[in-house]
Amino acid sequence: MKNNTEVTEFILLGLTDDPQLQIPLFIIFTLIYLITVVGNLGMIVLILLDSHLHTPMYFFLSNLSLVDFGYSTAVTPTVIAGFLTEENVISYNACAAQMFFFAVFATVENFLLASMAYDRYAAVCKPLHYTTTMTTEVCAHLATASYLCGIMNASIQVGDTFSLTFCGSNVVHHFFCDIPAVMVLSCSDRHVSELVLVYIVSFNIFFALLVIWISYIFIFATILKMHSSSGYQKALSTCASHFAAVSIFYGTVIFMYLQPSSSHSMDTDKMASVFYAIIIPMLNPMVYSLRNKEVKSAFMKLFVAVKSSLGSGF
Repeated sequence: MKNNTEVTEFILLGLTDDPQLQIPLFIIFTLIYLITVVGNLGMIVLILLDSHLHTPMYFFLSNLSLVDFGYSTAVTPTVIAGFLTEENVISYNACAAQMFFFAVFATVENFLLASMAYDRYAAVCKPLHYTTTMTTEVCAHLATASYLCGIMNASIQVGDTFSLTFCGSNVVHHFFCDIPAVMVLSCSDRHVSELVLVYIVSFNIFFALLVIWISYIFIFATILKMHSSSGYQKALSTCASHFAAVSIFYGTVIFMYLQPSSSHSMDTDKMASVFYAIIIPMLNPMVYSLRNKEVKSAFMKLFVAVKSSLGSGF
């Protein structure tokens, strides 16, 4: 990445400049982050320790939890720190690093959601061939491809953004170094950079959505043909959580990135960013796991085991 800018640091405006809201928001976002960390890392540990959860669905869930923890950690601590300081300053390199890691994890989540949709298609539509379709090797390849796409996408987008010249204002009208918020500060022609951003994000989103849509068309067609009410409810319940997460994630991402910077309202963008950067990573473990009997059973077994080991220690 070539640094051809006079700007050496950026100032993040944060969510609000109202002093009366700083402490309440600091407490709220700290609690949200703690819940996110405990929920996602707890899910990973639970899946690793319980052999009954060593299935393709939970393999993707553990990766999703890792990604949610990653991109929440890339953003939320900066937001929390902003509530305690009058001027939230971030260096040029730190801004680029935050943008890179956020773009990596957000892109990986995009492709993991598509992989999970394919997994649900195989489970609901081809149950007899599920074990031969979703092998360990296939799951590993899908996950690896998701991470590689994330790294490649982030490298292109961050390199594209920071190849611009920043010689004017360094005040980022956002609570973290998001690409549209930083790009709009450039004093050079950013038309090509905006097109690159829109085309790459469009390809990533619509490719993943195409996989998800096709998967769900077959899933719903199969569900409608089911004669067993229990099978119908189980299939619908399994897909409902994924479908809800997909709707929230893609709704906010499309709103944020698939429009030119001239039509952006930064205040509106910040509110949308709160959902996909901070709220969704907290909700995903609850949406996918707390309603799942297998996860509840694994959690209770782990809780009893820890309790008995602590009891025997005394």
